Amino acid sequence: MKTLRVGVDSYSLKPLDLTPFELLEWAVMNEADGVQFSEVNLPPGQAVDRAFLEELRGYASENKLYIEWGGGEHIPLHLDTGRPKDILAGNRRAAEQAAQLGSAAVRSCSGGLMRWKKESPSTEEFLRLMAAALREQKGMLKDLGVVLAIETHFEFTSFELVRLFDMCGAGPGEYLGVCLDTMNLLTMLEDPLLAARRLMPWIVTTHIKDGGLALTRDGLVSFTAEAGKGVIDFGPLFAELADAHPDITLTVEDHGGDFLIPVNDPGFLARFPDLSVPELVRLTALAARTRALLDAGKLAVLPRDRWPAACELRVKRDLHAVRRIAEGRAG
Repeated sequence: MKTLRVGVDSYSLKPLDLTPFELLEWAVMNEADGVQFSEVNLPPGQAVDRAFLEELRGYASENKLYIEWGGGEHIPLHLDTGRPKDILAGNRRAAEQAAQLGSAAVRSCSGGLMRWKKESPSTEEFLRLMAAALREQKGMLKDLGVVLAIETHFEFTSFELVRLFDMCGAGPGEYLGVCLDTMNLLTMLEDPLLAARRLMPWIVTTHIKDGGLALTRDGLVSFTAEAGKGVIDFGPLFAELADAHPDITLTVEDHGGDFLIPVNDPGFLARFPDLSVPELVRLTALAARTRALLDAGKLAVLPRDRWPAACELRVKRDLHAVRRIAEGRAG
């Protein structure tokens, strides 16, 4: 099995306020294999133009770093108002930038929490609107040789993303794919390994993030954890990723915070019609493991407001742990 490269997502180090070149330098100094730019922190007066992208690509190439790009969107609505939104121009710009950087994918994250809002349109309506918008972008993305990688965020389950790809007539590796965020799957009531298997043919990029799932009187609470300290079983996941996609990268994303999943509310739970009893049993087992780690003092929620002080050292430990697991080393 090929050992996968391990890098870092820019969002993890956002409190450090690093420019793109400083972020690449940080990667070199901390033995990361690359950077995924979920966002670009530009110095004053700097534009993301061809010269900038060529210089960034050259610096990465000199230091044998991969670059992955963000800036894509897949929901053609303004989520605060519900009004239509044209996402074609932004996706073309992001895809052109990715192509100039030599990246074959652009991460797409529309940042919704639709299921948590009773006034939101139904998931079926979102899927219908997305399919209509994304089908029109097929030619553009294929011409540029770039896959729009929809992140497994707090928006759609793996089942729904597979249905979306079918609605778009998108085969694996064609023009739509997945950025697999491992911890976000917990928040969407999915076992990370099972969800990854459902999405495996479409995975093109990753956000490797550990986490926990705690049962409380208000429902389940998911939260981030230092890599190797939470309940996500990275060993088999990395092995299956390497077998299916030998050139995929393991990009560490980490941050503080927790998320309430109000499963005690029948109306909320009804918005997850694909959740099966066997998968719910697996989630219950993960919650039991989380509780044991919490009670033993081996795991704790890191509040978001404490992330700036903790981020650099924790991300360094994340990188070390993910590399160790990917290489099959114990301890």
